Amino acid sequence: MSSVGFLSYTPLIVMIVLFVFRVPIGFSLFISSIYYFAFINTAMPVHLALQNVVNSVQAFTLLAVPFFIMVGVVMNYSGISKRLMTFADLLVGHMHGGLGQVNVVLSTLMGGVSGSANADAAMNCKILVPEMQKRGYDKGFCAAVTATSSIIPSIIPPGIVLIVYCMVARVSVGRLFLAGYIPGLLLCVAQMITVTIISKRRGYEKTREKMPGAKELLKGAGHAALALFMPLGFLMGIRLGVFTPTEGGAIAVFYCFIVGAFVYRELKLKDVIPILRETFSSTAEVLFIVIAANLFGYYLTWERIPDALSTVILQFTSNKYVFLLAVNVLLFIMGMFMEAAPVIIILIPLLLLPCQALGINMVHFGIMMVVNLQLGGVTPPFGSMMFIVCQMLDLPMDKFVKANIPFLLSALIVLLLITYVPILTLLLPSIFMP
Repeated sequence: MSSVGFLSYTPLIVMIVLFVFRVPIGFSLFISSIYYFAFINTAMPVHLALQNVVNSVQAFTLLAVPFFIMVGVVMNYSGISKRLMTFADLLVGHMHGGLGQVNVVLSTLMGGVSGSANADAAMNCKILVPEMQKRGYDKGFCAAVTATSSIIPSIIPPGIVLIVYCMVARVSVGRLFLAGYIPGLLLCVAQMITVTIISKRRGYEKTREKMPGAKELLKGAGHAALALFMPLGFLMGIRLGVFTPTEGGAIAVFYCFIVGAFVYRELKLKDVIPILRETFSSTAEVLFIVIAANLFGYYLTWERIPDALSTVILQFTSNKYVFLLAVNVLLFIMGMFMEAAPVIIILIPLLLLPCQALGINMVHFGIMMVVNLQLGGVTPPFGSMMFIVCQMLDLPMDKFVKANIPFLLSALIVLLLITYVPILTLLLPSIFMP
């Protein structure tokens, strides 16, 4: 390799070194990109590169990010979560490990309104786990079911990570949102089966003696109707062309405020400032990463690194199933060390051409990628949901890892199904958005 060729790869080395020293992902990408445009690529002035990147993020679809972040924050203040928990207990409280089942189903119901794995893990630690421990559930089991079921809200729309993927991969937000429902429900079923098997062995009790009758179930659904309506209304609004996903995010925020303040009357004026503070903080963090990653992607495109990688991959294998297996292994390893959004932003520009050459549908690939990377959140050494539940429950990491093995295995089985049975992700988009 010539000296010029070597220099073109030094920003990658700089980025990896910064990762090793635990520099935040946004700063790592930004610093390595600025280094390239300041010292290696003298043909492109730094200010012009920055201007092009900033212009690229002034996109209408990116408005969805703060809207859906705010929806998740408002949920914690509006009382909707409590009503969803009561309804979840009605549905599955009669099953073995009743509160464990409620934990999984509540995460699934929250998938249509919060879209955040970390937020769901923290919420269930506060709402459900104390009661689970009072009823004799092992702390490790509580942590494992809480952390692993929190993957589901990231898959069932409107997941924030899904929006980030759409922006980077240039796929339809509506199609990707539709693609997430069946995989999310599969994860729910897999986790519920795992809870049932463990609960039977350990004798974890039910929360209800028997399955509720139709009258009681309808009454419970009525109490949670306004919360349950939002994901359905969101899906139908997109399908009927009433609004775009971005406009739907704004409508969802308004809807949550109205329901929380005037129907449930639990959202107070004093809550507005904390809601805005949390929303602004999370939005700024996400968008800075997006800007830094776009700048890094600009460097990759200028040096034609994705083309070179595509050539190498296609020389290694022309079988898309082998390729998907290799990508899954790579994603699982990277997910252990990094959050999902930065990995997507870094890897998609590199993997887009090989995927297209092998005929892989990018909507299918996106769901596979998001599920895989979210599994990294429950694995050592840096899984974010793992850290949240271990810290909030004062649980040693080794005990969490041991307790989480069956839940992780069931989620990996679902991941393999999603990977090699594309119809599971593409069925709903083909029906509703042909």
